[in-house]
Amino acid sequence: MRRSSKAAAVVALLLAASGLTACGISTSPVTEHEFVNELAVPPLAESTVESGVRTFQLTAQKGITDFPGIGESETWGFNGAFLGPTLRATRGEKVAVQVDNELGRPTSVHWHGMHLPAAMDGGPHQMVEPGATWTPSWTVDQPASTLWYHPHPHGETEEHVYRGLAGMFILDDDASAAASLPNEYGVDDLPLIVQDKKFDDGELEYDRNGSEPGILGDTVLVNGTVGPYADVSTERVRLRLLNGSTARTYTFAFEDRPMTLIATDGGFLDAPLSQERVRLAPGERAEVVVTFEPGETVRLRSLKTDLGGIVVPQTAGGNDEFDVIEFRAAEKLTPSPEPSWPAAKDAAADEVHESEASVTREFVLNTREINGEEMDMSRIDEVAYVGDTEVWNVKSTQPIPHSFHIHDVQFRILSIDGKAPPPELAGPKDTIYLQPNVDYRLLMRFEDYADPAIPYMYHCHMLMHEDEGMMGQFVVIERGQEGEVGMPEMEGHHH
Repeated sequence: MRRSSKAAAVVALLLAASGLTACGISTSPVTEHEFVNELAVPPLAESTVESGVRTFQLTAQKGITDFPGIGESETWGFNGAFLGPTLRATRGEKVAVQVDNELGRPTSVHWHGMHLPAAMDGGPHQMVEPGATWTPSWTVDQPASTLWYHPHPHGETEEHVYRGLAGMFILDDDASAAASLPNEYGVDDLPLIVQDKKFDDGELEYDRNGSEPGILGDTVLVNGTVGPYADVSTERVRLRLLNGSTARTYTFAFEDRPMTLIATDGGFLDAPLSQERVRLAPGERAEVVVTFEPGETVRLRSLKTDLGGIVVPQTAGGNDEFDVIEFRAAEKLTPSPEPSWPAAKDAAADEVHESEASVTREFVLNTREINGEEMDMSRIDEVAYVGDTEVWNVKSTQPIPHSFHIHDVQFRILSIDGKAPPPELAGPKDTIYLQPNVDYRLLMRFEDYADPAIPYMYHCHMLMHEDEGMMGQFVVIERGQEGEVGMPEMEGHHH
């Protein structure tokens, strides 16, 4: 499988070189559906609090989903047939999640963007066997943000996410509690999980035919809804945008108004930022506030996407333009405040300073390798120390789309090709789109959670690339633990 997709990539490059692909065409067009289905809003997950621990419950399961206008299909979900509930917790809380696996095959649940111990991270070393239960627990200690959760089984992540295993995890803190922002979940504070799918005679089609950068579907769903519309009852609405696709990058925009960008992957920006468009690669999130007029109907679109120096943009979805969701404003709208938020009480402690960086690492992404090696579950690639601040220089040297996600930390982008990042990329991030042959300098600090035996991951979030080897492993240790660095027993693995 790995060889064939590499071969396909080579064929695409050869085609491009010979000029056989016309620039304007798309090989991955999106079929627009009538916006006649009310947007499904994932329910807020229930939880119980005992001995100071807030416990959620998630069951990975198979089900049947009726996609209007398309048909019924087998899908996967958490606590339901497709996608999962929204988990919500506050900084300082102790949380636990009881994960039950009723899928009939091994899976895992990774808390994407969460700062937590490696043993609780839900990566490929924390597999949950069929019929088994896994209950990670940790203390939430990071700023208010829109995170998400999804499986991370090595070699099968794309399929598990594509079939529907994903959901949001919203964190609150003192700054978000005191903010003047739309905050009524499901009313003026909407989670929008945007994903593209392929259907064949109504059935969700998972076909890995080696096209780059992975499956590009012809139907775009929001929260699992085909052709979604959302009723608007307030002047302003906060949209928590998540690119939950496995390969497609979106450029979100309204045709006739800017959006106010308030947060990126890991939390609030320093100040509100007016943006005409917001580009999100797979795994990235953004929070925007949009202003509506009484009685109007407007659509959020995805515009043609600048993927950088990609050889054949039309095969990577770069030329596609389509509407994503329709908003229908009531004749009378409840007034909303101008967006603003105070600095969190932990803001100074959360700050990372380049002057404190003691280590610089280089990462080069090419084919399905990082630094010339494919993922090996039994090899530790990097060792970081608790308390250290590091700079990671990351670069893709290949003219196809890649993105880069680091577990455990939120990073700041120091520079892009030597220049300060644009303001929309100056906030806390855990995933970044890599334009080919462009240098990204990322700054991060490894606060705590030493564990010489259990690694975190860094990888391309184009999930086919990750599955086919574009991933590495790092441990965080205390000084003096060097001799204990090694891999845990690989029992229970099927790879």
